[in-house]
Amino acid sequence: MSAGAPRDVAGPTGRSGPAPWVLLVIAGLACQEVGASIAVLLFPQVGPLGMVMLRLVFSAIVLLAIARPRVRGHSLADWRAVALFGLVLALMNALFYLALERLPLGVTVTIEVLGPLVLSIVAARRASAWLWAVLAFAGVVALGGGGWDRLDPLGVLFALGAAGSWAFYILASARVGRAFPKLDGLALAMAVGAIVALPFGIADAGAALLRIDLVALGAAVAVLSSTIPYAFELIALRRLPAAVFAILMSLAPATAALAGFVFLGQQMTWLELIGIALVIAASIGAVRSSARAAHEAAEPLA
Repeated sequence: MSAGAPRDVAGPTGRSGPAPWVLLVIAGLACQEVGASIAVLLFPQVGPLGMVMLRLVFSAIVLLAIARPRVRGHSLADWRAVALFGLVLALMNALFYLALERLPLGVTVTIEVLGPLVLSIVAARRASAWLWAVLAFAGVVALGGGGWDRLDPLGVLFALGAAGSWAFYILASARVGRAFPKLDGLALAMAVGAIVALPFGIADAGAALLRIDLVALGAAVAVLSSTIPYAFELIALRRLPAAVFAILMSLAPATAALAGFVFLGQQMTWLELIGIALVIAASIGAVRSSARAAHEAAEPLA
């Protein structure tokens, strides 16, 4: 799951070319999926909701320490936006980890990507953009080509819920990003999400939270899945066009499938791999269509 910082940062600067920043985004994606792999390995001890709590709590601690957000000077509407953002963060992570408990990592991330993909298609406001919707649908059909009986139905529902939550996350992130500078809004929302996840995580993990080794691994998941990717995204967003960045993020299903194979031994059929490729292609196409539509809409104002 790729849940990054609010993306309202200016376009590219600097002279070193895009290659280093492209590698930085890919490294961030790799860290996310390695973190997700470690989380799966911890499920038998702490449970998926316990893992959500550990990730959000440690992510909140790190972000609050880095951002040191100002709490004064904001309207009630701004705080409502932060609270909603925090709730969406907690829900998105909970649904993602509940899906991961039942589905392979690559399949889970591929289904989750459908959320921002649909958002890009709607934002494009072009008839041609629906071509990408058809391609994505074909990818999902291919994903079940190895036999839908291989995919846990409840896991698929959780993954679809995570996809919808990711779309709401993007909208909530934009709203909070306008009201709070830099990482302030994300840090405060992460704290809200951690508080919401706390009782569910304690109930799920139980006595495992008394084991220092498990808590330390939970902190490592938070750093790998949140802190490092957020930092890399913020750096890359200052130097890459937003459309290029979004296209790179569309590669998440591929990195997830690779991480699932390397770290979890999760095998995938050729048809499932084709399904992932089709969803990636649809995501890239939708991003390009959305960026083109935004450019054309801005031209009359130039």
